[in-house]
Amino acid sequence: MKLFLIGMMGTGKSYWAKKLSKKWKVGGYDLDFLVESHEEKSIAEIFAEDGEDYFRKTESRVLRWFGEKKTFVLATGGGTPCFLDNMDWMNKNGVTIWIDEPVTVLAERLKPGRDHRPLIKDLSDEALLQFLDNKLAERSSVYGQSTYRLQGEAISDEGFARIIKQHA
Repeated sequence: MKLFLIGMMGTGKSYWAKKLSKKWKVGGYDLDFLVESHEEKSIAEIFAEDGEDYFRKTESRVLRWFGEKKTFVLATGGGTPCFLDNMDWMNKNGVTIWIDEPVTVLAERLKPGRDHRPLIKDLSDEALLQFLDNKLAERSSVYGQSTYRLQGEAISDEGFARIIKQHA
């Protein structure tokens, strides 16, 4: 079982990776955390000091480490699938699951911690909503290439269990 969780920031990818890894007794990872560990800097520092292009290349390189792993659940960054053929690579090397929450839900979840997210740290509440709406419109065609898409009530233990049982 090689699961890549994709979707917008704030969808709960890290939450589900942790929860699923415990339930199914496999390694659970967060790509942003791994990039920060590798670079010994926060994502915000990487963006500020080295730029988004450098971040995306590093993110892609760290993602490819998972080609060697046998079983895992990986929470990717919101933009991960959209750069450097990452979506194709993930689909060839595992099962991709798009966690698709409404933009209004994402905005509410992201408001309290936006200072730690370089792409949204300076946005007002209204601008945040607009940004998320635009990003989702930009990324939907890539996210739509995922093996599965979970929305609404399907984003649940049962929803994930149905998918995992088909691939375990």
